[in-house]
Amino acid sequence: MKPQMKHLIPALVPALLICQPALAHVTPGEHGSFMAGASHPISGADHILAMVCVGLWAALLGGRALWIVPTAFVGAMSVGFAVALAGMSLPLVEPMILASSVVLGLLVAVAARMPVAAGAAVVAIFAVFHGHAHGAEMGGAHALNYLAGFAVVTAALHVAGLGFGLLLGKASRQPILRGAGLLVAAAGSALALAG
Repeated sequence: MKPQMKHLIPALVPALLICQPALAHVTPGEHGSFMAGASHPISGADHILAMVCVGLWAALLGGRALWIVPTAFVGAMSVGFAVALAGMSLPLVEPMILASSVVLGLLVAVAARMPVAAGAAVVAIFAVFHGHAHGAEMGGAHALNYLAGFAVVTAALHVAGLGFGLLLGKASRQPILRGAGLLVAAAGSALALAG
């Protein structure tokens, strides 16, 4: 990678974290259930911020956390989706989604260390609420295709966070990574106050 690109990538991350798609959700009838599910995680900054932060934090934790923490999120998100499909409601779904971006951003900002199982549990709690929101807004989509769509996009957002975190994970660049966590927490707080 050219030296100029190494400096450009960290500068672009805040812009990528706050960008919104032009359309809210695609309709299953016109675009298919998989695409309807795939559009859902990228339809709101709160989802994007939290999911990228899962990857950032996993990169900071390192070792087995690199795959366990993101996998825990996707797995627990699928459970939340199933809960919504079963018609069970959860309290405070939207506030918990907003809280996830703030809390996960702060965990990255302070470079919080904890055992992998505890880290997986933290992200799993928030993931249940993200999954429930996906299920509650599924509409007429086919459940398994819709689930596959949002699971794939969620995993891709985790990988983006992981890649950025690993790129900046060295001690000399960790302040940039921690600053990204602080930006995510600030953006999540702004979304909460605006909502």
